[in-house]
Amino acid sequence: MLNEHGMIEAVPDAWGLLPPGDAALSRRIKQDGPTLTVIELKGRKRFSRGIWAPADRIEALRAALEVERRDPSYQRKLDAGRQRRAAAQEDYAEDFNGAVLRYLNFHPTHQVVAAALALLITEHATPVGSGTVARTQRIPIEARAEAATIAWLRHQTTGYDSMQIPREKGRRREVRRMLAQRSVQLLARYRSGQPIDRAQCPLHRALLPHMPTRTIG
Repeated sequence: MLNEHGMIEAVPDAWGLLPPGDAALSRRIKQDGPTLTVIELKGRKRFSRGIWAPADRIEALRAALEVERRDPSYQRKLDAGRQRRAAAQEDYAEDFNGAVLRYLNFHPTHQVVAAALALLITEHATPVGSGTVARTQRIPIEARAEAATIAWLRHQTTGYDSMQIPREKGRRREVRRMLAQRSVQLLARYRSGQPIDRAQCPLHRALLPHMPTRTIG
């Protein structure tokens, strides 16, 4: 197989491939000794296709894990972990929703719109595994909220998803920057409190399926 440098790397004899799907076993295999992780690149996304490791180690760790999983305490431990993660996710979603509302900073006459928009952005951006900017820890939550809002507006209020963008270096970034400026201008209208022409407003059209028409300001 090809390694990260594009060179052919032979898999050692007596090694086996552990398919993806069992996260606990995969972690233990990696912690137990040398391994080779198979990654498939599709565009900018990376997909795990399994882990090569000594076959006897894979079988020994699999057997040990199966014994552990039959112990009732193992299930209780899993349930407690899920509850902790669910509570942490709920807290983060609430914090993120608040950060989006602060970034929107809509005029009081448009607060219903702000609440609906913030909820949609939060529901889209915060789930674990969503791969959105909201899940990164590299930037403050305020910056995540801004980036997630602009991204949501780009996909929901512009024609970005159907655009035929030339495959030229920097061209997609340029288009996204242009659309971001439009989104900022759209938000500025709601922040200033000026009347909104619902028939012409792309944000109104995007929100319409998600809330009663009479509540959209």
